Amino acid sequence: MRLGLALGYWGRGPSADHVPLAREAERLGYDSVWTAESWGSDAFTPLAWIAAHTTRIRLGTAVAQMAARSPTTTAMHALTLDHLSGGRMLLGLGLSGPQVVEGWYGRPFPRSPLTATREYVDVVRQVLRRAAPVAVDGRFHPLPYRGPDATGLGKPLKPITHPLRPDLPVLLGAEGPKNVAQTTRIADGWLPLYWAPSRPEVYGPAVHDLPAGFIVAPMAQVRVCADVAAGLLPVKAMLGFYIGGMGHAARNFHADLMARMGYADEARRIQELFLSGRREEAVRAVPDAFADEISLVGPRERIAERLESWRKGPVTDLLALAPDPHTLRVLAELNS
Repeated sequence: MRLGLALGYWGRGPSADHVPLAREAERLGYDSVWTAESWGSDAFTPLAWIAAHTTRIRLGTAVAQMAARSPTTTAMHALTLDHLSGGRMLLGLGLSGPQVVEGWYGRPFPRSPLTATREYVDVVRQVLRRAAPVAVDGRFHPLPYRGPDATGLGKPLKPITHPLRPDLPVLLGAEGPKNVAQTTRIADGWLPLYWAPSRPEVYGPAVHDLPAGFIVAPMAQVRVCADVAAGLLPVKAMLGFYIGGMGHAARNFHADLMARMGYADEARRIQELFLSGRREEAVRAVPDAFADEISLVGPRERIAERLESWRKGPVTDLLALAPDPHTLRVLAELNS
C-alpha cells in the first residue's frame, strides 16, 4: 500500500505548511501529494507550486470539480502540469452536488450524473490521446457545440500541445454503487469517501471485482496523539461540515453514504443542527465510532494495529490528511 499526503483545500488563506509538508512527505518516500477545491482555492494552482519545490512525488487532484471547467479545459490543466512536473500528474475528478454546481458554478446539475461523468471522461481521454480531433455526440458535453444558439462554425480540434502521456491516470470520486461500478469501467482509479475497511459492501459489488492495476485511494485523517477523543475532533468537524453543510437537506450524497454505513438517524440529526445554525452541536452529534472507523487516530501502537485492516482490503494508496511532520514520519515507518 502506497502512501499519499492529502492537503485538501485552503480555508481563509493559503497554509504556510503545505510546501514543507509535501517536501517532507517526498523525503519520507510518500508516493503522492493531493490538493482539493470546494468554492475557494482551486486544485491545480497549488499543485504547480508544489511541483516547483519537489522532484519525485506524484501530484494529484482529489478532487477537481467537473462543473468548474469544461472537460477540454480540465484536460489542458492536466497536460500542462504533467509537462511542467515531468510526468507526475494524477487527475482526480468529482461531480460534486446540486448545491455547489448550481449555487457556485451556475450550471444545472445533470439529471443523469452517470452519463455526464462518462462523457466528461471521454473528452478528457480524447484530448490526452490526441489521436484525432475531439468529437463527442453527447448530451452534456457535445463537441463541437450544436445547441440552438450555436453559430454552426465550430469544428473538432486537436490540442496544439502534444500531451506528455496519453495514458495520464484519471481517477473518479464516486459514492453510490452505480457510480462506483461505472468508475471501475471508465477510470484508472477510484477516490472513495469515508472508507471503512470493515464495510466495503456499502459501495456495491464492484469493489470485489476490480480491474488489474486499478487504483483505490481513500482519504483518511491520520493523527498521532495520546488522547483518541481529542484526536477525533478534527475528523468530527470535517464530517459535521460535509454531512450538514455540503449539500441540500433534500439531496446530500455525503449524508446518504453515512446513512448506508448504518448512521441514518445520526446523519439526519447532524443536518438538522447544521442547517439551523447550531454548527458546534452538529459536530458533537457526529458519533465517535463513525469518525474513528474512517480515520487513523491515537497512539502509535493503536494506529499500527488498525493500519493492518487498511492493507488487507483493496486499498492501493492511503491518502493521509496528516497535520504534522511527526505523524507523517510515524505513518511512513509503520507502512514500511
